[in-house]
Amino acid sequence: MNNFFDNQRILQVIWRRKFHFIVVGAIAVLLSAIFSGPKFIQPKFKSTARIYPTNLWVLSEESETEQMLEILNSRDIKLKMFDAFDLDQVYKISREDPHYLTYMFDIYNKNVKAGKTKFESVEISVMDHNPHRASNMCDSIIRFYNKKVRNLHKAKDWEMVEIARKNLGKKQAELDTLVAELDVVRKEFGILDFNRQVEKVTEGYMNALTSGRASSPDAKKIQELYNNMVVKGAETRIMEARFDNLITQIDSLTNLQDLYLSEFEKDITYAHVVEYPIPVDKKSYPVRWIIVVFSTISAVFLALLVFLVLDYRKNE
Repeated sequence: MNNFFDNQRILQVIWRRKFHFIVVGAIAVLLSAIFSGPKFIQPKFKSTARIYPTNLWVLSEESETEQMLEILNSRDIKLKMFDAFDLDQVYKISREDPHYLTYMFDIYNKNVKAGKTKFESVEISVMDHNPHRASNMCDSIIRFYNKKVRNLHKAKDWEMVEIARKNLGKKQAELDTLVAELDVVRKEFGILDFNRQVEKVTEGYMNALTSGRASSPDAKKIQELYNNMVVKGAETRIMEARFDNLITQIDSLTNLQDLYLSEFEKDITYAHVVEYPIPVDKKSYPVRWIIVVFSTISAVFLALLVFLVLDYRKNE
């Protein structure tokens, strides 16, 4: 066996058997060309689309493109695709099979790809025996993606609407209670606006005292209001400050609720399509010339091994 793979011996065998190699090669070319044809290998057509993410929230350190890929490759979208295109029939997998989902995901993942390009866009590619179905599947993935992201955003926006509405209800209840308390002060003590009244009432009361009219009916009314302010002034000022603060908070919460409600009611897309999928007219699989070349090389190499063995035994 020392000289089995001797280069000179191999070249001699090739030269002596050159016609045999030609025959083997020709037969390999013919058979591989026949068996790689559509009658034996059903061709597949590839449809592609390129999209950019838009209007997405930044949820983590992931880029928008990476977030888009997470959603595109999510199980929810795959299950929707199974149902929308009856892929169990296309892939010939029975729904009664106990490993139905395992087989479906395996075949789907081999035929449907979503990956990031060097330009930070996402390319979706679908391989299928029907070029129109491949194109429609590609388009549906984008639609299902938009719908899923829209539902995620709407759920979050509605949650924020409910939070704002709940807080608004609390502040409105506080305001109603405070208004009732202020009404009592206004009716029973005559304090309508402490900050505006206090200076004028004090000035009127002092003028009445200095002018010797403290016993007049008007002066007594001023004195009564002055005494009410002394008793209820600090409390009223605090309530009025709370009232102003509550009005500001209610305005802010109302604006916030309107903002989230507006976001909830929006119907926008979350993928900017730069290349739409179309039904192609040329198959992508199988690549017959690769099969022919590989088969021919394999057949010739195998023939070489056989001829080497025969020659070695003959020389022995």
